[in-house]
Amino acid sequence: MSYALLKHIHVAAATIVVVLFLLRGFWMLADSPMLARKWVRIVPHINDTILLVAAIWLATLTGFAPFIVAKIVGLVLYIALGTIALKRGRTKRVRAVAFAASVALLAYLVAVGVTKNPMPSF
Repeated sequence: MSYALLKHIHVAAATIVVVLFLLRGFWMLADSPMLARKWVRIVPHINDTILLVAAIWLATLTGFAPFIVAKIVGLVLYIALGTIALKRGRTKRVRAVAFAASVALLAYLVAVGVTKNPMPSF
């Protein structure tokens, strides 16, 4: 598979991650029953798998640069905050704060991916 195609797959999957996470976060804040839909619990995991496979493949093609380490650490933090925001937060306020922090972390991850710099300027 060519680098360009793989990068497009990764960017498309990352875009879907952001859109789905924002949508689920808004549903959480609105107490929407949509969060309980089966597709809402399955599709993000399938897309996350595609994103992760493409990211690992890209990393092996390009070498593990410092920005990739920053993205991996950021990804782990995003997953932790995202689970608090969408599932594990005991109160809506805790979930809302975790959601806001997750969105900020997503912005950081996108900036790192675009600039290929672990300390991007905003």
